[in-house]
Amino acid sequence: MSETIHSDEARLLTASEQEAVNLTLHPAIAGLSRQDLQALARRLREARDRARAIASQQRREMRGKSAPRGATPARDDAGTIAKEQVLADAVKRISVELRRTAAAPSSPAVASPPKSSGGPPVNNRSRKAATKHPVAPDTVAKPSKLRTVRADPREVGRVSKSVMSAQARRNAKPR
Repeated sequence: MSETIHSDEARLLTASEQEAVNLTLHPAIAGLSRQDLQALARRLREARDRARAIASQQRREMRGKSAPRGATPARDDAGTIAKEQVLADAVKRISVELRRTAAAPSSPAVASPPKSSGGPPVNNRSRKAATKHPVAPDTVAKPSKLRTVRADPREVGRVSKSVMSAQARRNAKPR
């Protein structure tokens, strides 16, 4: 069974926007090619940006900062904000799907990285450090000589509060 958007969300959207948003739902999104996903993402971003601009204009009209675009100034922007949110959610779904398809291996050769002769790095902080200083596979990592202090979180809060109180007292003094 395919999913569709709710009736209250559908009421906010035009027919073409509703069609585009429905394509971002499961299982329709899984059947789209990468080019179709990118084109759909572009369409949805444009629609979202347009809704965002209209909502901004309506807020300006309500505050009296801008002349009304229609016959009367806007009294509410809730519908436009809801429309923007529906479109933003659709854009997020498309982005996740695009990332998923980009991460999916296209061939078995891409799926497995080449094996290095040195073995995996042992206790290195980053991949960059591992390439600079290769470690032999039989080497055991030495414990750090840096001091590790385990502070009680209540003590940290107490000190922070005392610093804030002292700063407040200094700020309250007349100059």
